[in-house]
Amino acid sequence: MSGELAQKKELEKLEQAAEETSEPEQIPRQAEASRDQPAVKVSPFWIVPYLVAAAAVGLALFLLHWKETAFLPAVFAKLTRYLWGALAVIGVFLFERAFEVYVVNRLRNAVSRYNLKRILRLLMVLGLAFISISVLFVNWYAAVVSLGLISLILGFALQTPISSFIGWIYILIRAPYRVGDRIQIGEARGDVIDVSYLDTTLWEIGGRHLSTDHPSGRLIKFPNTSVFNTPVYNYSWPLFPYIWNEIKFNVAYESDLAFVGSKMQKVAEEELGESMMEKVKLYRDLLARTPVDHLDVQERPAVIFRVSDNTWLEAIVRYLVHPKEAGRVKTRLTRRLLEVLNAEPAKVLFPNSNAR
Repeated sequence: MSGELAQKKELEKLEQAAEETSEPEQIPRQAEASRDQPAVKVSPFWIVPYLVAAAAVGLALFLLHWKETAFLPAVFAKLTRYLWGALAVIGVFLFERAFEVYVVNRLRNAVSRYNLKRILRLLMVLGLAFISISVLFVNWYAAVVSLGLISLILGFALQTPISSFIGWIYILIRAPYRVGDRIQIGEARGDVIDVSYLDTTLWEIGGRHLSTDHPSGRLIKFPNTSVFNTPVYNYSWPLFPYIWNEIKFNVAYESDLAFVGSKMQKVAEEELGESMMEKVKLYRDLLARTPVDHLDVQERPAVIFRVSDNTWLEAIVRYLVHPKEAGRVKTRLTRRLLEVLNAEPAKVLFPNSNAR
């Protein structure tokens, strides 16, 4: 059990390091360096406006009590409540700003900063609402009863928005996807550009008007509650931000399969470059530290042959690519493969007559 916990902590550390660097080779060093990362220096003068505002309200309270006899009792009580409320509002804004300066802004991951700011904004709104109710309603019992009845009515009328808000909390905690991830949920597929309190917005890729992974120009919105009943496919795991892709050609049984396989693999390696292979090797080492170390991750493009449903063989080259570059890489690689294979018509026999 302790071994599984250690693996989980190691995976979380590596995943956080992967989110903080764009160079996969730097992930292990980033993970080690994050332990001794020095604190970010922040100028203390940001607090001055809040202290001045609090001092002004405090001075007004002092003068109000000093000249208490100058006001009617009802007016005095109301002014006192308002001033204490103003002081509490300043306190809420002071807390929000301090948390943003000393916690949020020190995070190197933009997604974490985005999520924390959303949570902080929500807590601030709830705090201001609580202060407003405290200031406006003297009789708390009547206020609580009124709010209880209103909440009961709204609870029935707003079941879907409430479920979506709970879905937003689930997304923040469990992180099935985050802003910037490429996902597929149901029939919707695209890049996440916003996760609000009630819904998620995708920048669609592909769609019914396109046959590639090019952005369609359309936005897709769906309620956050969809994460509870619809599988989410995430293509953007920070530790392994790649997907396996394939290009297939139909060739005749009489073709020189050894020649076809070697040429396809060579072209794929030349087009993808050695750096891609080194990244695969790195991620295979990283995955060895996780519970999925049994996976066989190939370092180089692989060529396989399968029997097609027609009278031809399928020559398939499988390679690794970033999901957001899959269409561009496939187009470039297909052109290069056809150029090389067509240069040897005696060894590579394509459909549409052997003479070609």
